[in-house]
Amino acid sequence: MKIAVIGCGAMGSIYAARLAAAGNDVLAIDRDQPSIDQMNRHGLRVTGPGSDQVVPLRASTTAPAEAMDLIVLAVKAANVKAGAQQALPMLGPATPVLTIQNGLGSAETVAGIVGDQRVAVGIASGFGAARVAAGHVHHNAMRAMRFGAYSSLPHATVESIAQAWTDAGFDAAAVTDIAAMQWEKLICNVAYSAPCALTGMTVGQVMDDPEMGPVSQAAATEAWTVARASGIAVAVTDPVAHARAFGAQMPEAKPSALLDHEARRVSEIDVINGAVPRQGAWVGVAAPVNATLTAVVKSVERQWDKRIEPGAGARV
Repeated sequence: MKIAVIGCGAMGSIYAARLAAAGNDVLAIDRDQPSIDQMNRHGLRVTGPGSDQVVPLRASTTAPAEAMDLIVLAVKAANVKAGAQQALPMLGPATPVLTIQNGLGSAETVAGIVGDQRVAVGIASGFGAARVAAGHVHHNAMRAMRFGAYSSLPHATVESIAQAWTDAGFDAAAVTDIAAMQWEKLICNVAYSAPCALTGMTVGQVMDDPEMGPVSQAAATEAWTVARASGIAVAVTDPVAHARAFGAQMPEAKPSALLDHEARRVSEIDVINGAVPRQGAWVGVAAPVNATLTAVVKSVERQWDKRIEPGAGARV
């Protein structure tokens, strides 16, 4: 399978390396020239619990006019439009485009550029990864990947995508209700993204902190309430227990928003915590906790002397 992975930061590099190691012809595309040079000369190195692997693959800073069997967009939310535009010269007659980002809204952007009939949405749950150096990423957790059609992409195509990821060693599956899974993950993300970014705490520290713990729980509860009011069939009956179970799996993890703030990068907070009050406004449900958290995070980011576009960082 010919696969292009656009955006080879922490998560994108994990995807590219595993798919290439499984025998696929993978092209890694990223704007970071030192990383691209390292990959072309020495391969892509991935380390993790009990593993250290170097995978040879093709790498480039630009997309070629070469039809792919699958295009994966692993860029951050702020760069989705540019990433989707890069995909255009690599589209064959039926090439699907799989977009994997935190939060909500990326699929709509991608669909507007490549066509909604091509778009699949991916959800990465329970992953932790970080870029160590050019051409070297480290993961400390890899759990589930779930894929679904954004609009009219045939389910058989989604299943073939999931099979490619399963063959690469991921716990992967095709699902029919991707919106429910997006919101089930978002409930957890909002519980930790802004609280961790603002306090510098890990997931476990926020979860058990006497002051931030209740704020985290309130953010999760708001997201759950908005999802239900929106008619999203989330399989969650207790949002606090749901978010705590998620956090208990990776108490030492730092959400991508915290890693972004440590590196003085603008975070994806607007599509994570910020997505809740936006959707709430559509269905008449107030979400003041998430609105306040989003406003404070964005205010902090505006104070930095130098803005840096969102780059590679771990996701949870």
